[in-house]
Amino acid sequence: MNILALNCGSSSVKYQLYNWETHCVTAKGVAERIGVGESFLLHKTINGEKKITEPTLADHLSAVELIMKTLTDPVYGVIKEITEISAVGHRVVHGGEKYTKSEIITPKVTDTIKELSVLAPLHNPPNLAGILAVQKLMPDAPQVAVFDTAFHQTMPDTAYLYAVPMEWYEKNNIRKYGFHGASHLYVSKRAAVMLGKSASECNLITLHIGNGVSVTAVRNGVSADTSMGFTPLEGAVMGTRCGDIDPAVPLYMQKILGKSAGEIDSVLNKNSGLLGITKRFTDFRDIERQAKAGDKLCELAINIKVYRLKKYIGMYTATLGRLDAVIFTAGTGENSALLRKLTLKGLEHIGIDINEEKNLATNTSSGETDISTPESKVKVFVIPTNEELVLVEDVVAVLNGAYTDHMRFPYSFVK
Repeated sequence: MNILALNCGSSSVKYQLYNWETHCVTAKGVAERIGVGESFLLHKTINGEKKITEPTLADHLSAVELIMKTLTDPVYGVIKEITEISAVGHRVVHGGEKYTKSEIITPKVTDTIKELSVLAPLHNPPNLAGILAVQKLMPDAPQVAVFDTAFHQTMPDTAYLYAVPMEWYEKNNIRKYGFHGASHLYVSKRAAVMLGKSASECNLITLHIGNGVSVTAVRNGVSADTSMGFTPLEGAVMGTRCGDIDPAVPLYMQKILGKSAGEIDSVLNKNSGLLGITKRFTDFRDIERQAKAGDKLCELAINIKVYRLKKYIGMYTATLGRLDAVIFTAGTGENSALLRKLTLKGLEHIGIDINEEKNLATNTSSGETDISTPESKVKVFVIPTNEELVLVEDVVAVLNGAYTDHMRFPYSFVK
């Protein structure tokens, strides 16, 4: 059985074809620059890599068409016909309160994803576009929506409710939802394996640190709190998002600058965070390089970022009571030894002690790595995330009727 995992962004489609019988990825890749010109598809198999350029991938339908054509290509494809794809799993960022687990995609589900686009305008529309593209190209193939927000539906009301009029929640669904759920779920399950314990016995803090950043407190294997909130804007400092600020600031600046609410929202989402501080960089690698060269704003950006991460670790340690491990994942979390070192510096009093040599030598290609010292009471793991495998596992679990709210990943995931 071949399962296709699709992760559709605003101008990209990541994909992974997984053979369930052999438990291996047969092909993966990404279509980039959809709708913006100079498009290309980078396709990888066990036999190598192929870059396919296209003048324009006009929309997600044309991108998915190219992916299907590539997967069935007689030279660098891995299947003969697209009918060999048994099912498709889609990452969907926002499922609101309606979905606490992954779901077979029906017209009702697609309508709900569309309705929730108001809460995730940058994410749900391209997620839905990918679903509709597959429906057109493979109308008989079952599709499953895997919601990022679903993992966080175990948060207690004390964590997900805001101190605003209760009518806002009751009538307008104003609450914390949380995001990056598939990533936090994956690395928390893998951390349990590395600890040699059942997930239900583990208290963890997982840090997904890429351009977007979220921190999650995992109590007894499920999400107890998370840094992102009603939207992905809340929480830690990100590439272009501000994270936590006084809610009066946007209102004040809207008045001072004479801007609309939408314009201020755009600034907070697209021109703040690391970009706002440094005035020119969103990529942490660039910021590290410039900081070493003496750029004071880049030094400041690093210090602000790690300070906020450190605060979340402290808050969630207090929330959890007992802490078994801290996990770093995603692009920056997996590859920046400096960020890990600075974030954990001074936390020895809560039992965190890292091995400097292991930390410096660890990146994505290192695989799952324990960078803590033998004496560290709290383990520190670097675990490359695999959201696509989460999609595959959930597709099989849903189709086989093995999926419940309390039993995630009954298959190969934790082996």
